[in-house]
Amino acid sequence: MDYQKPIPLKTQDNKPFWDAADQHEMALQKCNSCGHYAHPPGPSCAKCGSQDLTWEQLGSDVKASVYSYIISYRPFLPGFQDDLPLIIAQAELEKAPGVKMMCNILDCKTEDVYVGMPVKMIWQDIAKDRALPQWVPAM
Repeated sequence: MDYQKPIPLKTQDNKPFWDAADQHEMALQKCNSCGHYAHPPGPSCAKCGSQDLTWEQLGSDVKASVYSYIISYRPFLPGFQDDLPLIIAQAELEKAPGVKMMCNILDCKTEDVYVGMPVKMIWQDIAKDRALPQWVPAM
């Protein structure tokens, strides 16, 4: 069956992130001037404005903790109707403190999610050469 949800587009700013994800790896944009991680990535550092940016490879063992979450009982985009209820969270990355990523938490009952819950990144292959980072409890 074909993937029915919107597929994130690769842009000039985020292509290294998605290229790494397609290889089941995590890459984050980092400012060479101030050391700040930039996520989501952009053309300049959100902290100092520098355009001296590089990409840091964080590997495939990516862990985080739930910083905040909501439980959605209605689909906001086509294709999500079979995933309800959906746990949508912000997860703070272990290897990049201060970086919070929007994420879906899979394989978790809604009553089991909590702020501070450890989660780990997995990759869901959604097309021939596309993978989507997702998260599951790391217990």
